[in-house]
Amino acid sequence: MTRPALAIVTSILAASGCMVYGTSGGSGPDPVDTGYVVPNAAPYITFAEAGCYWDDYNRDDIWYFDADVDDADSPLDVVAVYADVYDSYSGAWVDGFDLYPTDDPYYWFSDWLGRSTYLDCYYGGYQVDITATDSFQAYDIVTIAPYTYNYY
Repeated sequence: MTRPALAIVTSILAASGCMVYGTSGGSGPDPVDTGYVVPNAAPYITFAEAGCYWDDYNRDDIWYFDADVDDADSPLDVVAVYADVYDSYSGAWVDGFDLYPTDDPYYWFSDWLGRSTYLDCYYGGYQVDITATDSFQAYDIVTIAPYTYNYY
């Protein structure tokens, strides 16, 4: 189409109330800023628990971390849940663990052999930060004390 013909068609469409988009290099319509931002709700942790117990089969302590996580956008919007363990006396980070989704979209869980961690089930001075993150990097954190042999 020639430029004068394109100008005539554009004038007719604009006069009829149609929206006309310019093109940038022939790659399609330019994006239109509507001023509307899609809101994102942060995930929230409704329950969290951590601790250790003895496992006869593995002949080792097992550390477990679990959390129930929801999100107003959908529990499927939650993309990561993890646990960071700190020494509550010194504030030093001790170890970190990923939690994994289960068949229940609200429940995340993991357990670890004691020999694969830096944690000691006889030490009662840990605190655990459970963090849930969604696809827009919004997050929620709860801090809990894990169940150990010296702390219930």
